[in-house]
Amino acid sequence: MTHAPVLPRTLWFTRCPVPTATGIAADRRWLTDEFARDGIEVRSLQDAEPDADRAAHYTHALPGLFREGGNVPALWARSRGERTRLVGLTWIEERQSILVAPGSGLRGAAALRGSRIALPVHSIAIDFWRAMALRGFEGALASAGLGLADAVPVDVPAAVPADGSREQWSAELAALRRGDVDAVYVKGALAVEAARRSGAEVAVELDDLPDPAHRTNNGTPRPITVHQNLLDEHPGLVDRFLAVLLRAADWAAGRPDEVDRILGAETGAGAEGVAGAYLPGTHRTLHPDLSPHRLALLAEQERALRAHGFLPEAVDIDSWADPAPLRRAAALNGTPALPPPATP
Repeated sequence: MTHAPVLPRTLWFTRCPVPTATGIAADRRWLTDEFARDGIEVRSLQDAEPDADRAAHYTHALPGLFREGGNVPALWARSRGERTRLVGLTWIEERQSILVAPGSGLRGAAALRGSRIALPVHSIAIDFWRAMALRGFEGALASAGLGLADAVPVDVPAAVPADGSREQWSAELAALRRGDVDAVYVKGALAVEAARRSGAEVAVELDDLPDPAHRTNNGTPRPITVHQNLLDEHPGLVDRFLAVLLRAADWAAGRPDEVDRILGAETGAGAEGVAGAYLPGTHRTLHPDLSPHRLALLAEQERALRAHGFLPEAVDIDSWADPAPLRRAAALNGTPALPPPATP
């Protein structure tokens, strides 16, 4: 006689400090409410006790974990053999810029030819900060028909922020002030605030580049991943979790002011940083899907990360992706599966 697997006592979620449906659902306490009737506690890895495995945000070694975050750690975990599955992708324009020193005169991607570009070095298992800088410069240079070989990379030793927040980009911006480098890649709300504090000027706004391939980076597209063990043993829990995220994205689409408030709490930035980092309409872009275009952009990201040495083994994006849970989640909400988006 086959017995149904025992329900887990705890489900975990983790998200990056950026716009996510997971962050919205957590703020509304909808994840807690959804699973309370099953006696399942839903906990945030970021808010967990000090003895929690916070490294699982990067390794995804916790089977009961849902992760909505940057694609560099997600691809790295899969590349290392962790049995994760890709169940959704979002594409949220999160301000990406190339900054230069005040009065430098460097303007436009073509002007980066021959410039010294800052590549941070962190003592962490997967240096996604360095990967972001590489891909940011790579996209900017490619938009002008150039490559990384047309610039001069400069390693900048950087400490990992204890709280992952306001010390972001400080080493690179300090190197810019000292004149050790000519250009720095930054992204997000805290980067907007840091750039203004340092007086740095924008040379390239990657968000203005028309080709999404030039804007592909750690958060574009951003994956939602689950562990294969959880999907095998409790597919219904995965479906319900995703259904809550879809409802959260629906709710956010009509409440820009509330989304801005939640974003301030999620990012740790003020209203000015949030407004400067996220385009109007961001509140309408939180729905995940697995459209062919997003999968193709993620595959290009995988190839680039592997070429730069961040992934030990190749990740087959098509076999990693499992669209069934998201389809079932949409059905639970009584809505059809989302069509391919008009934007990436």
